[in-house]
Amino acid sequence: MKRELTVAIVFISILFSCTGNRDLNNALETISANNIRKTTREIGSDSFMGRAPFTKGEELTVRYLSNALANIGFEPAFDGSYCQEVPMLRITSRTEGSVRLNASGKVLKLTCPDDIAIVSPEPCETTEIKEMPLVFCGFGIVAPEYHWDDYKSVDVKGKCAVVLVNDPGLYTGDTALFKGKTMTYYGRWTYKFEEAARHGASAILIVHETVGAGYDFSIQRNSSVTPKLYMQSGEKSASQCKITGWINDKTAHILFEDLGYNIDTLRMAACNREFKGFDMSTDMSLRIINSLRSDKSMNVAGILRGSKKPDEAIIITAHWDHFGIGEKVDGDSIYNGTVDNGTSIAWALEIGKAFSSLQTRPDRSVIILFPTAEEEGLLGSTFFTEHSPIEKNKIAACFNNDLMLPIGRMRDIMITGYGQSDLEDMLASVAKKQGRYIEPDPTPETGMYFRSDHFPFAKAGIPAIYARGNCDSREHGKEWAAEKVKQYLQKYYHKPADNYYPEMNFEGIREDACAIFEVAYEVADNTTLPAWKPGSEFAKLRSLSK
Repeated sequence: MKRELTVAIVFISILFSCTGNRDLNNALETISANNIRKTTREIGSDSFMGRAPFTKGEELTVRYLSNALANIGFEPAFDGSYCQEVPMLRITSRTEGSVRLNASGKVLKLTCPDDIAIVSPEPCETTEIKEMPLVFCGFGIVAPEYHWDDYKSVDVKGKCAVVLVNDPGLYTGDTALFKGKTMTYYGRWTYKFEEAARHGASAILIVHETVGAGYDFSIQRNSSVTPKLYMQSGEKSASQCKITGWINDKTAHILFEDLGYNIDTLRMAACNREFKGFDMSTDMSLRIINSLRSDKSMNVAGILRGSKKPDEAIIITAHWDHFGIGEKVDGDSIYNGTVDNGTSIAWALEIGKAFSSLQTRPDRSVIILFPTAEEEGLLGSTFFTEHSPIEKNKIAACFNNDLMLPIGRMRDIMITGYGQSDLEDMLASVAKKQGRYIEPDPTPETGMYFRSDHFPFAKAGIPAIYARGNCDSREHGKEWAAEKVKQYLQKYYHKPADNYYPEMNFEGIREDACAIFEVAYEVADNTTLPAWKPGSEFAKLRSLSK
C-alpha cells in the first residue's frame, strides 16, 4: 500500500512537470521573428515622427503601445490606465554667438555646437556668464572607497569645472584602480555633472575623448541642439550647474597647449590619486537663450496579475522614446530609432505575449514597461522606480534591452555589466540549452550598464540584467559581428539613418526573447528571489530596501 502511494505521488509529479514544461514550450512557440519584424517596422516608420516626448509622435506611440498591451492580454498597470504621467521640463538651448575663452590674454572663439556642445538646465529664458574662471579638476571624481578626491585642492564655487571623461582605470589598465577598463558610475557624465554641482560649480565642461566616451563627438554635438528634458521641480535644482557641456577633444588640445600642457600627458598625470587640480588662468563668457516648456510625458505599462503573489512582480523594460525630427542628414530629418529602440519594444511585446499565452500563470505578476525619456538620462524609468504600482522591495527583478541589432542568430548572449547578479547564472543555463554561451561586454569602458533603463532599478537595489546576442554570429563569426556593431555606432546610432531595412534579420532577437522569457518565467514562478553577487556595488542596496 505504501509503495503504491509512493508510485502514485511520483507519477503525479512527473505528469505535473510534463504539463508545466509543455505549457512553457507552447509559450516559447508564440515568440515569432515575423512579429518582431512587423512591430519594429511599424514603430520605426516615419509615421511615428521619431517618437520624441512632448510631440505628436509621443501621442501616436503611447496609443500604439497601450493598444498592443491590451491585445496581448495585459491590464493597465496604473489605476486603470496604461499611462503614468511623468512631469518634465523641456529646455531648448541656443548659444548666441561664440563662446569666448580668454586664456592668459589669448582669446579663443569657440563655435557651438562643433567646438563646444553646451546647454543650460536653468529654468530661465536667458543664462549669461561673463569671465567665469575655469578650474581643471582631473576626472571630477570623489570616491572615498578608492581614496580618491579630485576636488581636494580646488575651489570651484561659482566657477567652471573642467573634467576628463571616464575614470582613471581605463587609461592605466591597472585593474586595482577603480575597475580597470570597466567604467564605474564615477566615469559616467551624469555623475560628473552631479558632483560638480555638489561642490558649488556654476558650470561644468567634460573633455571629450572617443574611447572614454564610447562614441564620437557628433553624439554630444547633436544632443546639444535638440531639446533637453529634465525632471520637473518647482524651483531651481541644486543638483544642476547653470551650464553643462562638452569640449571637442581637438579644441581641448588647442586650449591646453596654449596653457603649456599636453592634454594626453595631463590625463595620465590625473590618473594618480595624489594629483592636484589647478586654476587654468582662463575665463569663459557666453550667453544662452532658453525656450521653456513644462509638460508631462508618459510611461506606458501593462500588468499580467500573478496567480499567487500578485503584489510581487518582475519587470520587462524597453524605452519607447527617440529624438523626433531634427537636423537633416543626407536629406533625412526624422530620427526613427528603429534599432534604438524599436527592436527592443518588439522584443518586450513578444515576451509579454508568451506570458499571456500560458495556461497557468506564474506566481508573481509580470509588468511590461515602456519608459519615456531614456535618451535624456533615464528619466521615465527613474520616475517609475520612485512611483511604482508595485512596492519597490517586492519587485523581484528587471529585464531590460536596448540597441538589439537585427543581424541574425548569435552564438553568444552578451551581458552588459557582467558579474552583477544571479540572473546571469540562470541565463547561462538557458543559453547552454540554446547552444550558446555567455559573453561579458567586450567594451566595458563605455559604461553601458549605466546608460539604459535597468540602471534605475539597480540603483533601487533590484537585480537587473541587460543581455542580448551581439558578439559572435552563428553564420559569420566574431569579426563580422564586431564590424556590424562598429558600423551601426558610426553610421546609424542617434542618426536619421536608424531606419527599418528589409534585409534585417530578426531570428537572433527572437532567440534572445526566448532566452529571457525562460529566465523571467523562472523568477516569476520561483519562491526564491534572485540576488546580487557579493562583489556587486548594488548588493547592499537590496538589503536596505527590504
